[in-house]
Amino acid sequence: MSEQPESERPAPGVSRRGLFGLALGAGAAGLALGAGGGATAGVAVGRAREADASASAYEFYGAHQAGVVTPVQDHLHFAAFDMMPRTNRDDLVSLLQDWTYAAARLTQGLDVSASGAVGGPVQAPPDDTGEALGLPASGLTLTFGFGPTLFELDGEDRFGIAAGRPAVLERLPAFLGDDLDPAASNGDLCIQACADDPQVAVHAVRNLSRIAFGRARLRWSQLGFGRTSRTTTTQATPRNLFGFKDGTANILAGDRAGLDEHVWVAASDDPAWMAGGSYLVARKIAMMIETWDRVPLSEQQTIVGRTKAEGAPLSGGDEFAAPDFAAVDTAGTKAIPETSHVRLAHPDQNGGTRILRRGYNFVDGNNDLGRLDAGLFFLSFQRDPQQFVRLQRSLSSDVMNEYLRHVGSGLWAVPPGIAPGSFVGAGLFG
Repeated sequence: MSEQPESERPAPGVSRRGLFGLALGAGAAGLALGAGGGATAGVAVGRAREADASASAYEFYGAHQAGVVTPVQDHLHFAAFDMMPRTNRDDLVSLLQDWTYAAARLTQGLDVSASGAVGGPVQAPPDDTGEALGLPASGLTLTFGFGPTLFELDGEDRFGIAAGRPAVLERLPAFLGDDLDPAASNGDLCIQACADDPQVAVHAVRNLSRIAFGRARLRWSQLGFGRTSRTTTTQATPRNLFGFKDGTANILAGDRAGLDEHVWVAASDDPAWMAGGSYLVARKIAMMIETWDRVPLSEQQTIVGRTKAEGAPLSGGDEFAAPDFAAVDTAGTKAIPETSHVRLAHPDQNGGTRILRRGYNFVDGNNDLGRLDAGLFFLSFQRDPQQFVRLQRSLSSDVMNEYLRHVGSGLWAVPPGIAPGSFVGAGLFG
């Protein structure tokens, strides 16, 4: 198993909610299978699964925010927020403090407050909406980011923090093929909620949105399922909606040197308050899957640059073999075409540039043409946003672009981890 930072290791023990969920889950499994030996086996399996889920509670506090190198969970609820008009610095600080308090509880399988969903006065609305009662923590991580407009909007320093804005935190430039929806892009703040239970992730965003009422409003959000990357050696490489393995060469949690060079902001970088943080890029990418599904397998593989079955580079070897971009086939042509996705995205073709990916599939129903509104919700963390910009520009000649359309986008500064008693982004406020 790859080595993980202390803040990314599962917290010991099971919460009271986890124990409640364990008992309920085991009982339900027994009832489903009926009496006898099969029921006993079913109870044991149910208990084991619930115990595993309950144990997946990641520490909220640490040197880095969780949800970056944490083992990628199965489900996502991403949300971007805008601060309300006429809010001030105190409103922003109080919101971040309230979010920090609630997030520290939610990630351990607790309600947002001590009174929670059912412990307060019955004459008042409860603090917690309650749909996660009885559910374990399910590996929930909550990662917070600050957008460029939080620091300055239309020339106005709304919250007195413009001087602390990282010089690299600029709205992403336009890229070839962009068809961005402003209503699904950018935002003053963002929250990335990842969990192994979709209800746990949605519950977290719902309650953090409720806490923000009067200070910030939800600008847009996105649900994701089926991770499209891995961050540990113990995770199998997943597949995207094109059916190909995705994230084979991702930076992993055990690669400390790679993380320090490509993901974490260094103490020598400006500004100082971002040391230990990172920069998050989100891109909603619509995939023309019905068109892709009519492409012959051989052409799909040359577009990607890998085999569909094993994920091996077309130059030979297994999934994890280094691509040989000089290799030629029996016809004397490049085994991995120069316009293939693998070639254009590879660090060797981009001056060694690497990013850490945590993307998810999405299906948002269907469009007016009766086609699936589906694709990839791309998420990446990097030490400098220019790493992403360089790679995206390199992909401008990628033949896969015929089947993709970028419809949403955003960039946020992800502050370093939080110490107990502090709050997310505290260093920005002095």
